[in-house]
Amino acid sequence: MAGSAIHGVVVTPLSIIRDGRGAVMHMLRADAPHFTAFGEIYFTTVDPGAVKAWKRHREMTLNLCCVVGTVRLALFDDRDGSATRGAVQEIVLSPDVVAAYCLVTVPPGIWTGFACAGDTPALMANCASLPHDPTEADGLPAETGRIPYHWPART
Repeated sequence: MAGSAIHGVVVTPLSIIRDGRGAVMHMLRADAPHFTAFGEIYFTTVDPGAVKAWKRHREMTLNLCCVVGTVRLALFDDRDGSATRGAVQEIVLSPDVVAAYCLVTVPPGIWTGFACAGDTPALMANCASLPHDPTEADGLPAETGRIPYHWPART
C-alpha cells in the first residue's frame, strides 16, 4: 500500500484455500463488519497496460477484489469535510501474492481507478451495495489535473 490511508477505506486480508483440485477464494460475507448492503456483483477485466479511471459513486459502497492477475488500484479523496481530503492511496491487488489478496471497501465519494499491473489480463470483482445506476456516478479521464495521481508507465 502506498500513499496516505483514506478515511473510511478498509483493506481486509483474504484467504485462499488450495488443495489438489483447485482453490476456494474468499471475498465477502454478510456478517463482516465492513459489509453494508447487497446491490449486485459484477466483474470487470482490464488488459495489460490499460487503465480504467476515474469513477466516483455518490451513494454506492464498493467491495473490490482482484481474482485473476494483478491490479494497481488508486483512490483519491476529495469529499467535503473529510479528514483525509486530498489524500491519494494506492493498493496493489493480486491473488498471486498472499499479502496482496485482499478486499478493498470504498465508501461513497471516493474517486477510484485501476490499471492492469501484469502481463496478462486481470479480473476484478465488485460486490456493490446498490444495483448499477449510471446517474449515481461521476467520471473523469485517467489523466486529469483534478486528481494528483499519474498512472505509472508500463514496464
